[in-house]
Amino acid sequence: MKFIVALAFLAVALAAPQADKKPVEIISSNSEMNADGSYSFAFESEDGTKVSESGSQKQVGPKPEDIGTVSKGSYSFTNPDGVVLTVNWVADENGFQATGDHLPTPPPMPEHVVKMLADLKAAGLL
Repeated sequence: MKFIVALAFLAVALAAPQADKKPVEIISSNSEMNADGSYSFAFESEDGTKVSESGSQKQVGPKPEDIGTVSKGSYSFTNPDGVVLTVNWVADENGFQATGDHLPTPPPMPEHVVKMLADLKAAGLL
């Protein structure tokens, strides 16, 4: 019974109205869709958020119907500490790849691994 009462209090607490936030106004926006399947769009909001993206069709396989979309873009926003963060990205046959000064990166590959990979490639095994 106590569990049910506690669960009921939790449900009421979670269902409480959230603080109203003022909608963020879009101060600029443009978009373009072309007959060849390429596109672009961008917008900027009053809070400093910026988004842009462009894409085009690309042959990704041997058959004529093997067509995919290659997209690239960026977005930036201000974090709660007041720092503007920017992410640049590409989405293609290699997947989604994002870069940004604030994003973690893997450590450098050890020299012995680089040498081993070069040797394997030279031997035609890679």
